[in-house]
Amino acid sequence: MSHSNQSIVIHAAGDLRVEARDVLEPGLGEILVKMQAGGICGSDLHYYQNGGFGPIKLREPMVLGHEVSGKVAALGAGVKNIKIGQLVAVSPSRPCQSCAYCLNGQQNHCMHMQFYGSAMPFPHIQGAFQQQLVAKEGQCILADGLSAGQAAMAEPLAVCLHAIRQAGDLVGKTVLITGCGPIGCLSVLAARCAGAARIIATDLSNYTLDMALNCGADNAINIKLDPNDLDQYQKEKGQIDVHLECSGAAAALAAGIACLRPGGTLIQLGLGGDMTIPMQALTAKEIKLRGSFRFHSEFATAVQMMQSGLIKVDQLITHRFDISEAQSAFDTAADRSRAMKVQLTF
Repeated sequence: MSHSNQSIVIHAAGDLRVEARDVLEPGLGEILVKMQAGGICGSDLHYYQNGGFGPIKLREPMVLGHEVSGKVAALGAGVKNIKIGQLVAVSPSRPCQSCAYCLNGQQNHCMHMQFYGSAMPFPHIQGAFQQQLVAKEGQCILADGLSAGQAAMAEPLAVCLHAIRQAGDLVGKTVLITGCGPIGCLSVLAARCAGAARIIATDLSNYTLDMALNCGADNAINIKLDPNDLDQYQKEKGQIDVHLECSGAAAALAAGIACLRPGGTLIQLGLGGDMTIPMQALTAKEIKLRGSFRFHSEFATAVQMMQSGLIKVDQLITHRFDISEAQSAFDTAADRSRAMKVQLTF
């Protein structure tokens, strides 16, 4: 038996619709989740504004969304550890667990990944901005003690925790974070929690930089207004130990490399298309360049860190819109002068 539920579907750039999509009863090991909160991500905005990003383009209508939480509405056979009525954060990561990468503990590189709201494969993987969603038990992390909005922040926080893991030991280190959208600000929180002694944040917007300071950054630099303020960190071959590049902008990447100490580490999170890398400086300073893509095991850790109070995310949730106001929600999320994390309510 199937149920019709309202879903947010992107058809082409600028063509966002609320449509009825069917959802089936949960099967073996599955859970029916009645959605409560869903955060609009940068990739959702890329689909909305541009029909995709880089080589990834929409080729058919697709339900958006992958930052979600909700209440358990029904249980399929074999579900043992979750009860009806409980709040769960739903991980969008659904690796096959049988390919070479999964067996090597690299589930985020799964050859057959089914990641919510992704146009990378075709047919596209439908997303989670739906009133009801069937998920596997292993995707659903109990979020007792959290609000639905907090639980929906587990996904972007997991992205940042994976980046911190890629960076290695941050205890006592000086960290530069370029790009202070939700990922940048959550990276500030995660880096501090990991022991960073000093955190410098850069962006083009005072609004987002104020958010970064509110999350614990020690210094916030508006590169648009004060383009030379970052020069102080280039002295003596560089003052920065680790650069977390969250903007996907070539200028931010180059600026960070100029500030890194010899032997420093650059972690690239931002996906803005291919960029030119100042390879000579990277080589001469023996800088370690590492990518950071998605997450897997870090999702449950993100929930636990919020539950324990180690990381607080409430200040980053700036707007909430009902699913019927999806167009306004996406337009607001695209305005970085007044919005950080915009969430939909179902």
